[in-house]
Amino acid sequence: MLGKEIDLLKNYPKSKRDTKGRANVITEADREIARQYGKDFFDGDRTYGYGGFHYLPRFWQPVVPDLQAHFGLIPQSSLLDVGCAKGFMLYDLQQHIPGINLKGLDVSEYALEHAKDEVKTLLELGDAKSLPFDDNSFDVVMSINTIHNLEEQECALALKEIERVSRGKSFITVDAYRDDAEKERMLEWALTAKTIMHVDDWKQFFLDNGYTGDFYWFIP
Repeated sequence: MLGKEIDLLKNYPKSKRDTKGRANVITEADREIARQYGKDFFDGDRTYGYGGFHYLPRFWQPVVPDLQAHFGLIPQSSLLDVGCAKGFMLYDLQQHIPGINLKGLDVSEYALEHAKDEVKTLLELGDAKSLPFDDNSFDVVMSINTIHNLEEQECALALKEIERVSRGKSFITVDAYRDDAEKERMLEWALTAKTIMHVDDWKQFFLDNGYTGDFYWFIP
């Protein structure tokens, strides 16, 4: 059975996004550069991604208490972040719940090399389609705005992998839309996503692929 549609990132700061302006300048070549997930994507020009991906407490610190409450996280809990980038969320979890057992996985060598020093040893290079962990390894598996960067069939594999390594609790967010206006904005904004669907189609996709965790949407 599919889990809850719940916005666990409701306290993550929102920014006003100029989707039209971005759509006018982003090319397929820019998308190809972004999808290398290297320096250009994280710390290069805004055209290719974040335009500087730095640790700021105001982003994840307000979110961590909601994650703790929702999942009942305690120092004995274990949590995996699939698509952890530089480990900022894991760092704030570590600060908030000392002793918690954390792991991060990311496809970007650049992100891992430039990760927050305090969590570098917890992070490893890997792919959401084939998680290098045993079945039922983690109390909680999270993946924020990551699996939609895969083609649809690969996205299905990632869902099955998240399901496999979790002990029953998980949370993902994916690029989505609820109406034509949101679809237009989403397609203008999306830089790296390869799988973008209507929210109802995503829910069916989750069910079809045996995903039983919680979920929410990224809609610019």
